[in-house]
Amino acid sequence: MGILAFGINHKSASVDLRGRISFAPEIVVQVLQDARSILHVQEVALLSTCNRTEVYLFGETTDVQLLTWLSMIKGVEIGQLQDCYYCHRDEQAITHMMRVASGLDSLILGEPQIFGQIKSAYSVGREAGTVSTFLNQAFQQAFSAAKRVRSETAIGKNPVSVAYASVNLAAQIFTNLKDAHALLIGAGETIDLVAKHLCDQQIGKITVANRTLSRAQELAEVYSADAILLADIPDFLPHADIIISSTASQLPILGKGAVESALKKRKFKPFFMVDIAVPRDIEAEVEELPDVYLYTVDDLEEVVQDNMRARSSAADLALEIINQEVESWVKQHRALAAVDTIRAFRNSVELIRDAEIDKAMASLQQGKDSAEVITTLARNLTNKLLHKPTTQLKKAGEEGRDDAINVANELFDLTNKKH
Repeated sequence: MGILAFGINHKSASVDLRGRISFAPEIVVQVLQDARSILHVQEVALLSTCNRTEVYLFGETTDVQLLTWLSMIKGVEIGQLQDCYYCHRDEQAITHMMRVASGLDSLILGEPQIFGQIKSAYSVGREAGTVSTFLNQAFQQAFSAAKRVRSETAIGKNPVSVAYASVNLAAQIFTNLKDAHALLIGAGETIDLVAKHLCDQQIGKITVANRTLSRAQELAEVYSADAILLADIPDFLPHADIIISSTASQLPILGKGAVESALKKRKFKPFFMVDIAVPRDIEAEVEELPDVYLYTVDDLEEVVQDNMRARSSAADLALEIINQEVESWVKQHRALAAVDTIRAFRNSVELIRDAEIDKAMASLQQGKDSAEVITTLARNLTNKLLHKPTTQLKKAGEEGRDDAINVANELFDLTNKKH
């Protein structure tokens, strides 16, 4: 019996294959219950994201059984899975779970979203009734490691995408983004990410400007924003505090004259501008204007690279934390392994105790002397509790099994009590 982590991720499998074996959230409970029965394991949990599908189990199963189950349930040939799966057991499995929860195994080092996703996998497993003692302990240790990595290292503190770096700079310049109005020029993937990060920072208002109004409206609907055409920017500009632009235009969208005019209408209230486009969307001359903070993609790339180096350095410390948490798990797991033995031992002792109490109570009811009854009870308890251990210790001595005698000395703390 052991803990096992099995799956594929962005490092081992293509986007197409990852998509084919991903699990929709609404079927996961049933999948878990079926998997426990089919694989004959005691506990099972499932993590399925765009970058990974992983199964965590406690029980006895083989790689072949897992591959067969995944192949069958997803309709994918085993041959397609054999070259891209991984399977970790016991300490390696716990180490892997901690690395995943901490963002060390992510496409973007240290990204925080995975922590919420693995917590959700745990919650769904509990809901399905397929996560109990052993996986519960494993998940709790993984959560502990992830929280320590977040609080004791800088792995998640530095932005590592241009979109996030843009918003991070805006947050540094504006003390309260809730009062700020952002104009996003373009409607592609980068602007989509910028809008998401701005919403995460609780930006006051967003307006999306695009060459095609319908596309601007699509994006605006997702983030409860307004939509305008590129041609409307000069009229709208005085109302914006933050301008972030990323289009495929071959010519600048925003010129020095338009910005200068908007500044006058704003009574020279500062603009924060980020030009992520290549070639540039905002004329270089705009940087010459007072009260304009203009950053280009080159400025941001430098920030991103510095932050990637900082995250890599933090990852070394994070691995030390994970090693400590794995050691803690090992100790707790060994303690759990002794629980059944401890329970059986207590039950056997309690049966002897109850039998002797019944005898003593019967003697008292027959009018026997209470002191004699207590003495007999104590003597009988001592003899019966020690009978099996002493018999086994004599046998161990006869057979030369010093290990058993040493364990007994340690178990009953007899090392310094010999006469």
